[in-house]
Amino acid sequence: MSRPAAGPALPGRRAPLRVGNASGFYGDRFDAVREMLTGGPLDVLTGDYLAELTMLILGRDRLKDPRLGYAKTFLRQLEDTLGLARERGVRIVTNAGGLNPAGLADAVRALAARIGVPVRVAHVEGDDLSARFPDALTANAYLGGAGITACLRAGADVVVTGRVTDAALVTGPAAAHFGWGPEEYDKLAGAVVAGHVLECGTQATGGNYAFFTGHDVRRPGFPLAEIHADGSCVITKHDGTGGLVDIGTVTAQLLYETGGARYAGPDVTARLDTVRLAEDGPDRVRISGVRGEAPPADLKVGRARIGGWRNEVVFVLTGLDVEAKARLVRDQLEDALGKQRPAEVRWELARTDAADADTQERASAYLRLVVRDPDAGRVGRAVSSAAIELALGSYPGFHVTSPPGKGAPYGVFEAVYVRADTVPHWAVLPDGRTVDIPPAAGRAATTAGTRGAVVFAAEPDATAASGPARGGPAPDATAAPGPARGPGGPAAVAAADGDVPPGAQPSLDVLPADGGPALPEPLPPGPTRRAPLGLVLGARSGDKGGDANIGVWARTDDAWRWVAHELTAERLRVLLPETARLPVTRHVLPNLRALNFVVEGILGEGVAAQARFDPQAKALGEWLRARCVDIPEALL
Repeated sequence: MSRPAAGPALPGRRAPLRVGNASGFYGDRFDAVREMLTGGPLDVLTGDYLAELTMLILGRDRLKDPRLGYAKTFLRQLEDTLGLARERGVRIVTNAGGLNPAGLADAVRALAARIGVPVRVAHVEGDDLSARFPDALTANAYLGGAGITACLRAGADVVVTGRVTDAALVTGPAAAHFGWGPEEYDKLAGAVVAGHVLECGTQATGGNYAFFTGHDVRRPGFPLAEIHADGSCVITKHDGTGGLVDIGTVTAQLLYETGGARYAGPDVTARLDTVRLAEDGPDRVRISGVRGEAPPADLKVGRARIGGWRNEVVFVLTGLDVEAKARLVRDQLEDALGKQRPAEVRWELARTDAADADTQERASAYLRLVVRDPDAGRVGRAVSSAAIELALGSYPGFHVTSPPGKGAPYGVFEAVYVRADTVPHWAVLPDGRTVDIPPAAGRAATTAGTRGAVVFAAEPDATAASGPARGGPAPDATAAPGPARGPGGPAAVAAADGDVPPGAQPSLDVLPADGGPALPEPLPPGPTRRAPLGLVLGARSGDKGGDANIGVWARTDDAWRWVAHELTAERLRVLLPETARLPVTRHVLPNLRALNFVVEGILGEGVAAQARFDPQAKALGEWLRARCVDIPEALL
C-alpha cells in the first residue's frame, strides 16, 4: 500500500528548543518526570530507559509474556504527569518502548483514555532484527532520529520508540523544530553532542563526578539543553535544583562510553575533537563548534543471547594467615569438583582486612569464586554442595557471605553491523498512518571505529528503493568477519616502549584528524612529588560490550601539558595491570584537554556475563585516579 511521506517542518519555530531529560536508565529516580515538568519551561521531555543489560532484561520479560518487553516504570510515571505535560505543552519522547514500542504506545493510549487526557501518541519501529538472528534473545538495530522527527511533525504529543541511539531522542525533536534536512551534518552533530550529554541524566549535573567533594550533589537536578538553530546549545538545569553544571561535569559526560574523535551514529558522525565548551553563567555551559560528517554505511545491532550458566560463592577469611586460608579452601574445592569442574573457574582474593582491627568485618578478607559452564548442573548443585561440605573441615572461622545457590543463566552482548539500507525504519503517526523513513543520504563508505562481526546484505535492486519488507530478513544475508579495530584517520600511530609486558597487544595513539590541534608543548622539568593522579585529573569510565573506555581530563592548561605526555597507553597499562596485555588505544582531544582510552576485551562478553568485579567498568577511572605517580609540584 502507498504510504505518505513525512510532513513538512513545523513553520516559524526558530526560538531555542528546550529539551530536558528525566531518565538515564531503567530504574532512575521515579519522580524526575514531575520534577522536570514543574521545575521550569520545557518544550520536549526525553527519557532514556535502554542499555545493553536492559535489553536482556526486557527479552526475558517478553519470554514470560509476549505483551511485555517495554519499560513498565514509564507508564507508572505518566499516571500523574501526562495531564501536566499536556497543560504545559511539553512533548514527551522516550525509548521506553524497548522491544515492544507498539505495545507501549497502545498502553499509553489506554492510560490517557482512562485518566481523561486527550493526547496524540505515535511510535517508531523497524529496529527489531530478531528474524535475522534466530539464535539471539534480542537483536535490535540502533536507529536514528528521523522517525521521531516524522512523528513530531505529524503533531504527536508522545513519541515511543524501541532501540534508537540515545542521542536520537534529541536529534529527532531538534530536526523537527528547526526543519533541518538529513545532510545538515554540523547542526545534527551539535544535537548529537547535546543528546549525549543529556542521555545519562544527572551524570551531567554532578552525579558520579570525580570532583564531587567541592559541591553539594546529594540530589542533583536533571539536565536540559537549550538548542539553537545552528546546532549549538547551552547545557543547564532548572533553577533551584541540586548539583551543578560546569565545564567539568559536561566534559565528564562527553567522554563517557565514547571511543575516538569520530562519534558515529545513524544520523551523522559527530566530531568530538571539534567540540568547544565555555562557561555561560552559573550552571550554564555553552557547546559550540561541533562539526559533522556523513554517517557510516552500517548500523550497529545489539545482539543479546544466553551465554551459559553462572554461580558464585564468597568465602570470608578473618584474622591471621589470610593467604594460607585462601590456598587451603581453594585446594579443597578444586579437589572436590574433580571431573565435575566447570568450564571456567575464577578465584579472586580481596584483601579488605586491616591489622589489629576493631570490628570483625574490618578484620576480614573475601575470597570470591565464580564459575561458568554451558551445563547448568556443573555450576549448580555440584559447586554449592562442594563448597558447603567444607564447612566443618576447612580453615578456622569458615563462613560465606550467603548460601550458594543453584546458579543462574547469564547473558552475552555482542555488537554486529548491518548495511543501513537493509534495515526497515518506519513511524506510525497519531492518525494511524505509517511513514517509511529512508536511510540517511550520503553515507560514508565504511563504518568508522567499529568492532565485531559485520553482516552484509545483497545489494537491493531498483524495485526495493522504498526499503526492505517490514521486519523481514535481508535478502541473502551472510555473516562475514568484521574489519580490524581501528580509530580511522591518518593520525593513528603505533606506540611501544619498554614498559609493555611480553605478549601485550600493540597500542595506538590517535591524534586529532584533519590538522586539528595536537599535543601541547611539554611542561618544563621541575621538582615532583609522589601523589595520586586524581589530584590533578578527573576521570569517567564505562562499558561498550566487552570493551571499556576511560576518559580523563585536566582542569588547567598546565595540567594538560603534563598529562598529554605523561599518560600514554603504555603508562596506563603499568598503572592498571588488568589492562597490561589488552589492546589499548589512546585518543587525544585537545579542545577538551582530555584523553580517552579504549581498552578492548577487559569486560569479556559484556556486562551481563559479569566477567569482572566491576562488570560495567564504572569505577575503572577512579582506580586510575587513585594510582600514585610523580606529579610536578607546580601542579599540586
